[in-house]
Amino acid sequence: MEMRRRTRVMIPVEEVDISAVKYQPQLIEAPHLTGFWLRCFVWFIELWPFGPLIISFLKRKNKYDQVLKETVIPERPMFRPEYPPQDKEPGVIFIDDNDHPSIRAESALRCFPPYDACKHYNIDSKYPFLYWTIRDYAHAYRSGITTPSIVAEYIIDAVDDCNKMELCMSLLIYFDANEVRKQASQSTQRITNGEPLSILDGIFMSIKDDIDCKPYPTKGATTWYHKVRPVKEDAACVSKLRSCGVVFIGKANMHELGIGTTGNNPNYGTTRNPHAVERYTGGSSSGPSAIVACGLCPASIGTDGGGSVRIPSSLCGVVGLKTNYGRTNIKGVLCDNGTVEVVSPIAATIEDVMLVYAVISGASPADKICYNPLPPCLPNFSKTCTLDILRTLRLGKYTEWFNDVRFSEISNKCDHALDLLSSTHGCQISEIILPELQDMPIAHLASIGVEAFCPLNPEINDGKFSEFTHDTRISLALFQSFSGSEYVSAQRLRRRAMYYHMEAFKKVDIIVTPTTGITAPIIPPSSLKLGESNYVVSGYLMKFILAGNLLGLPAITIPVGHDKEGLPIGIQLIGRPWGEATILRVASAIEKLCLSSRKRPGVFFDVLSSACK
Repeated sequence: MEMRRRTRVMIPVEEVDISAVKYQPQLIEAPHLTGFWLRCFVWFIELWPFGPLIISFLKRKNKYDQVLKETVIPERPMFRPEYPPQDKEPGVIFIDDNDHPSIRAESALRCFPPYDACKHYNIDSKYPFLYWTIRDYAHAYRSGITTPSIVAEYIIDAVDDCNKMELCMSLLIYFDANEVRKQASQSTQRITNGEPLSILDGIFMSIKDDIDCKPYPTKGATTWYHKVRPVKEDAACVSKLRSCGVVFIGKANMHELGIGTTGNNPNYGTTRNPHAVERYTGGSSSGPSAIVACGLCPASIGTDGGGSVRIPSSLCGVVGLKTNYGRTNIKGVLCDNGTVEVVSPIAATIEDVMLVYAVISGASPADKICYNPLPPCLPNFSKTCTLDILRTLRLGKYTEWFNDVRFSEISNKCDHALDLLSSTHGCQISEIILPELQDMPIAHLASIGVEAFCPLNPEINDGKFSEFTHDTRISLALFQSFSGSEYVSAQRLRRRAMYYHMEAFKKVDIIVTPTTGITAPIIPPSSLKLGESNYVVSGYLMKFILAGNLLGLPAITIPVGHDKEGLPIGIQLIGRPWGEATILRVASAIEKLCLSSRKRPGVFFDVLSSACK
C-alpha cells in the first residue's frame, strides 16, 4: 500500500507572490490550567511515557510538527539576525559608543527643547495627569527644592505601603532600604557640592531580576538560581547607569526566568497592575513596568526576548522600547548568549526612554565585529526639520493582522492614533502584506525555547527541575522536546520572515500594529499559589511583537488610550534595522497627540510632589 505523503514544500521566498497572500490567523489549542489541575498536568507531563506523548499531541495539534518537521524549507538557516545595509536616519544626533555614559546623556539632552519648569510644575487642567520626568527630578535637586535623600524616604514608605496593601503589589524581589539610603546620600552629597555625575544623578530606577546589579543576587525570580550563579559584577547596562549616578532601588519582580507573558509568580507574589490590581501587568518585565506606572521611579530596565518589555509596558500604560538586537551589551544578563533577547528601557515618557537608551546603548565588542552596526542616534527635536521629516515618513499597516484582536476597542484606539498622526503631521499610512505570519510564533518559540533551556540543562540534570514553578516546568518540557532539526527549521523560517519584512521596508519606514491583542487579563485567584498556564492568552499578548525578537528589529510601545474598563491600550511601531531614532521620533508625536487620553492609575505615588513640600 502506498503511504500518503505528508511533506509540504515551500517555494523559494523570492518566488512568493506577496500580493496574492491571504492572512491566516494563528489558532492556539492548549488547556487553561490553574490550581489542582495545573499540578496534575505537570505530574503527567513529567511521567514517562505519558509526558512525551502529551507534548507531542499538543505540538501536532498546534501545527508545530507540520511546520518544523513535515515541511521542506528551501532557505538556508539564519542563526542570528542578518541585515542588508541601511541608510543613516535624517535629523539625528549621533552618540559615540566610546564616550563615557554621562557624555552620551548630555548628547541626549541636546535633542530636547529647553527645559521649562513652569510647564511641568503647573499642570494644565486639560491634562489631569503628568508623570514626573528625569529632568523634573534633576531640576528639583539642582534648585535645592529637594534632595535624593528626601525622595528616597518617600520611595521607601511607598514600597512599604505597597507591601501592606490588601492585595500586595509584589513589585520587588529584593529591596534594602539602607542600601537605597546609602546610594541616595552619596548622590545628595555630589549634587550639594555642585558635582553631579550627570543629569541622571539621583534618579531612582529598578532593575529586572534577570540582570546583575550588586549587591543584590540575581535569581531570575526563582528560589535557587542565585546559588549556582553568583553575581560578581554589575551587568554592562547597570555599570553604565551607575557611572551616571543612578540610584537603584532593588531587583524588580518578573515571571520566573522570563518564561511567561503574564507576570504570574507564586515564588514572590504576582505583580499587580496599578490600573486594576485584580489584573496582570503582563510579563515578563512585570515589576519594572508596574514600578514606572505607579510613579515610584521615572524609569526601569527590563529585558525583551518575546515582548517582555513591550507587553507589560502596554498593559500598564507606559513606554517600552525594544532596541535592535546587538544595539545594547547584554553581558551580565541571564540569557546573554541568546539570539532574540535585548536589554531595554521602560519609562513613563519618550523623553526618559531616550535618556536611558542613550546611556545604555553600545554594542558589545563581539557584536560590533559581527554586525558593524550604524552608530546609535536620537531624533533631534530641537530642530524645525522635525515636522518636515514626519511629513515624509510612510507607515505600513497590514489591516487584517492589525484588526485581529480580541476586542475591537484595541484596534479602534490604535486607528484613531494613526488618524491623528496623519491629519496633524501628514504621515502616510500605506497598506502592506506580511506573508507567513502564522509561522513566526512557531519559529520564535523553538528559537527562544532551545536557547533558554540550554544553560539550564546542567541544573535540570542535577535535579533542579522540580524547584521551578508549575507553568515554567510545562514550558521547559516543551522546550526540551525540540530537536536539533526543528531548531534549524526555525532558523530557516527566520530567514523567510526577514525577507518579507525587508520587502515591506522597501515601501514603508515603519510597520504599525497594536502592541497586544488583549488588554490586561484578570488574575485567577486559583493561580496565586501554584501559577497558571494559559497559552491562548499568551498568544494574544504576543500576536504582534515577534518581529522585534525573531528578526531583532527595534520596536516601541506608546500608550494611546484605555478601553471601557479603564485598561491601557498601546500602539507598537516596528522600525527598520538600527532604526531606533525614527520610531522614537514618531512615538514622540503619538505621545503628544494622545496625551489627554492617558489616565492616572488607581495605585499611584506622587513621590516628587511629596518630597518637594
